[in-house]
Amino acid sequence: MRQSKRYIAVTGGIGSGKSTVARLIGAMGYPVFSADAAARDIYSDPCVLAEVRRQFPACIRGGEVDRKALADVVFSDKAALRALDSITHPAIMRRLWDEMRAAQGGLVFAEVPLLLEGGYEDTFDGVIVVRRPREARIRAVIERDGLTREEVLSRMKNQFDYEKNPLNGHTVIENDGDVAALKAAVEQVVYAMEAEK
Repeated sequence: MRQSKRYIAVTGGIGSGKSTVARLIGAMGYPVFSADAAARDIYSDPCVLAEVRRQFPACIRGGEVDRKALADVVFSDKAALRALDSITHPAIMRRLWDEMRAAQGGLVFAEVPLLLEGGYEDTFDGVIVVRRPREARIRAVIERDGLTREEVLSRMKNQFDYEKNPLNGHTVIENDGDVAALKAAVEQVVYAMEAEK
């Protein structure tokens, strides 16, 4: 029996264009959710805040998480990043799944930046990996976020390397052209998934 609803994750490294791919899918009329949106106020969750306060007390200012201070700590210390991820990722994914399950439609998409790092790929029916040449990713993040090259490289170092590691049969969209080419690739992939439903 075929499923009435399939859940598809869109992922990729920092600066790969996964948000653009998610927007293009949304423009096609499909529901698209974002782990980043689910994470925006994650530190207001009392359980999350209490655990961050316990593990990262120097990153609390006025009873709230100082995101910049926390980023400075975790992006320079892999153990600290793993500790933070173990606090935030489960809460973020619970929120994301609550939103996705409530959505209408046969295909429901979610942009999940750290899908493979968090080990969540098996919770989805399919995974779209967006890849982009490394230098293009670096330039895009510098322009978008105002980070230095070194800051971008530090963040990239802590992420799954989509260029060097096997993708285990996931669908890959190469973001190595203009927006029109990306749109065509997205449409081809999504329509193929729709046909599989």
